[in-house]
Amino acid sequence: MPSLPDSFQSTHERPKHYCGVFGVYGHPDAAVLTYYGLYALQHRGQESSGIVAAEGDGQVFKRHTGMGLVSQVFHDSTLKALKGDRAIGHVRYSTTGSSSVKNAQPLLVDCSRGQIAIAHNGNLVNANILRDELEAYGSIFQTTVDSEIILHLMAQPKHGDHENNLLHALGRIRGAYSLAIMGENELIGVRDPHGFRPLSIGKLDGAWVLSSETCAFDLIHAEFVRDVEPGEIVIMNKDGMRSVKMDTPGRSSLCIFEYVYFARPDSCLEERTVAHVRMELGRQLAREHPVQADVVVPVPDSGNYGALGYSEEAKIPIEFAFVRNHYIGRTFLQPTQLIRDFNVRVKLNLIEKAVKGKRVIVVDDSIVRGTTARTRVINLREAGAKEVHIRVTCPPHRFPCHYGIDFPTSKELIANTHSMEDIKSYLGADSIGYLSLDGLVKATRHPASKFCTACYTGDYPVSFQDDLDKFIMEKRRTQRHSLSEDVVEDLQQKLL
Repeated sequence: MPSLPDSFQSTHERPKHYCGVFGVYGHPDAAVLTYYGLYALQHRGQESSGIVAAEGDGQVFKRHTGMGLVSQVFHDSTLKALKGDRAIGHVRYSTTGSSSVKNAQPLLVDCSRGQIAIAHNGNLVNANILRDELEAYGSIFQTTVDSEIILHLMAQPKHGDHENNLLHALGRIRGAYSLAIMGENELIGVRDPHGFRPLSIGKLDGAWVLSSETCAFDLIHAEFVRDVEPGEIVIMNKDGMRSVKMDTPGRSSLCIFEYVYFARPDSCLEERTVAHVRMELGRQLAREHPVQADVVVPVPDSGNYGALGYSEEAKIPIEFAFVRNHYIGRTFLQPTQLIRDFNVRVKLNLIEKAVKGKRVIVVDDSIVRGTTARTRVINLREAGAKEVHIRVTCPPHRFPCHYGIDFPTSKELIANTHSMEDIKSYLGADSIGYLSLDGLVKATRHPASKFCTACYTGDYPVSFQDDLDKFIMEKRRTQRHSLSEDVVEDLQQKLL
């Protein structure tokens, strides 16, 4: 089988999750409920987690953050110390900023406006420009995450009251952001004008709840009320909830990859249960790419529902031949010299009897670099599979994401640089079939205009090239000399 460039030889095959936010206002056990909410949102970020809580108007905010899973960061003693009737929480995977405890969210500041805490899901495309501007006027940053920029903008005292300061800050930032903000007497939810990231409102025993996904409401028995609309600010306080709309218009751009991979199957997005959409993805994939085979094998867990749909439509039995190990810790020793294909086998083990002598259809949610998919094909061949056909429940990823998903750069995306025939040959498969973009949109039962599909098409709803040009021009001006091409390239990489 042909080899690919070194840039493809990585263990990080799948796109990384971004973040999840959660908030509670008006409940005496706000921090405990937030803990359970974050537990339900753990799939959105396993790197760090945190909670900020407060009891009563104007009281000192209490914060606890740490590296690792929610269950590793919080214990009975830490939750008891986070007493209060309002809280916000965050689970993180670093798409902007390094992986360290100083970058764990929620972030907290105490300024002339009072105490403010923020939890952010998304990515700001003009973060570097704003950070340089703020630092030039004396701002001192404590982290490397773009979320802190929003706090610095909100802390500026020159724009009237707290609400006007927030509107001013939101008017300066560009990109993807769903926010949970806690003030001294309120909880605020914000969704960017394009609605890239989901954010929902719930109620529990008279208390208000915010969550990145509705599955967290189910865990704490909260009632789903509605989604925060794109460009909407919801303010929850002792008087209830009110809505404020941003002036900035934007085309609807919900990340369609939520349906494919990121969201939990038991969550509801835009009135559609994710599990049902994924089954329809599989059915549509079977219609577009049929093949004679003996079994359909899903790649767990996100490929399970797509495989069920494919199996039903194609009338080919499903076999759960890959068994996933759910207990891989962050510090797991990796003896790669001792165990061949360790990084794949430690996550998924194969039941050989399920595939031996059979024509196998493998259903996966996505292929990014292709390294892991290739190893799976090798394992299937070694187990005696007669044929291996790869089917993917989304189109080929050809472009990086600039809105908070840690996709590789374009040169590392296998579909960006290689033809379908080359990919099939590299994987060692007998055939390969990706779901079409039309088929993906059709399965959601929403119009294409509702979604951001930039990672498939390169059509970015929020431009970033102007911000890049401004950033480089400002660097040239402040440094008073021409930047070398190497420096410019480095700046481009930082922004892109």
